[in-house]
Amino acid sequence: MMSEEDRQIRVAAENLLSGSVQSQRSSYTQRSISSINRDYIVSEDLIAGSRHNGRMSPVRRFFCLLVTFDLLFTCLMWLICTTIAGENITTAFVQQVLHYHIQSSLFDIVMMAACRFTILLLFYGLLYISHWWSIALTTATTSAFLGAKVYLFNWSGVTQPGFQALLIITSFVLAWGETWFFDSRVVPQETQAREWILNAVDSERAPLLRHVFDGPPSRMAESVGNFFTPMDSPTHSDDEEPRAFRRRDVRSEEDFSSRISVMPSLTPEQIDEYKRKASTLLEQAHHLVISNDWKTITTTPEGDVISALNRSYGKVVRIEGIVNAPASQLLNSLFEKVEDLPSWNEEVTDAKKIQTIDEDTDIVYQSTKSFGGGLVGARDFITLRHRGQCGDYFISSGVAANSEFPHRKNYIRGENGIVSWVTQRLPENTERNSCKFMWMLNTNLKGWLPQRVIDNALNSTMINFMSSLRAHVEDLSPTFC
Repeated sequence: MMSEEDRQIRVAAENLLSGSVQSQRSSYTQRSISSINRDYIVSEDLIAGSRHNGRMSPVRRFFCLLVTFDLLFTCLMWLICTTIAGENITTAFVQQVLHYHIQSSLFDIVMMAACRFTILLLFYGLLYISHWWSIALTTATTSAFLGAKVYLFNWSGVTQPGFQALLIITSFVLAWGETWFFDSRVVPQETQAREWILNAVDSERAPLLRHVFDGPPSRMAESVGNFFTPMDSPTHSDDEEPRAFRRRDVRSEEDFSSRISVMPSLTPEQIDEYKRKASTLLEQAHHLVISNDWKTITTTPEGDVISALNRSYGKVVRIEGIVNAPASQLLNSLFEKVEDLPSWNEEVTDAKKIQTIDEDTDIVYQSTKSFGGGLVGARDFITLRHRGQCGDYFISSGVAANSEFPHRKNYIRGENGIVSWVTQRLPENTERNSCKFMWMLNTNLKGWLPQRVIDNALNSTMINFMSSLRAHVEDLSPTFC
């Protein structure tokens, strides 16, 4: 039997241990909440400063609303001052607008607010600039004018000067409040969001973070700081990855070339997966070719037609025209000699075959220079390709591959939904060594680009490609039977 003294000692020990555990749990909970709150605040700033699909960022939209409020509130204050002075609106308009004099009229303060409204919305709402000179100019001009107004206004001619003084003070405070908000909120948050996006695109774990801004924030789910490393996970837990690919970012062209030469061999499981994926590519491309949903966008002077259609996975753009080369030989030449692409297509800077799966299936790396007048930066793509024949069509079709190929410095990794080169024999009564050539493209360039910029850049790229292809075919014509 346990004595009373032993029971008291045991109870005391249990209370001590229980209190220690509760203290540790409380401390851990406080640290976790603090971390979540800190990450949540960072996430809120990023969301407020980010642009989604080319739209205005929330923080800039609030600034434009503040500028609009400035104008409306100033007009309201002027109407109140006029009413308190015992004048009706018509009389006040005649005396203060038509017979304006700086010593007796307050309507110039309303006009100053209207000028601020016009200039600030033009430069920060429509032109979307981020420099401070426009708001500095309007605030400095407003301050100088209000100082002169206070000095020249006939204060002895009004019975209740308090409201007139309040109108002047309100205009001064609103002008400087807009300056403070733009300099301390709009510019820093948009800069932070832009830098974070650029870093996230080139990050090893970018796919985990890329959809942070795709929809409404889910509060705690958007705490981006907790996505990088799970709690208590080993520092180097990816031991199954080849040592040459532990650090995925390529920092030099020499490093880029060396990474290609040490690409690990595909496992049987990977080969089977790629073959299953490739087996559907020809069928998907063939369905697109024969679809009746294509809508013509434009026709080039050379007679090439650019058209587009929409599918569940996005917009597909196509260019088609006549090329003086046999259909099958042209398609095989483009597929087998893909590494020669940069020599005749100036839009492509690199093209490398990094994995061979079988005679008709491979994985290639391609990079493009910046295009669209520099609005669209350099991109690179990892594409699984497969070639074959469907009826009269010879097809080389590709889709983005989940390759271990590292990211390259100064390049944004794009993703191809489906990209296809298609050639078709012409009827027998036409020229024998000619074919219809089609390039179909559905791609996600990543980054934050207006859709109009992307469309114009892709159209220009396709037109340049057809011109380069015809010049290339002329050089190859002696090799065609």
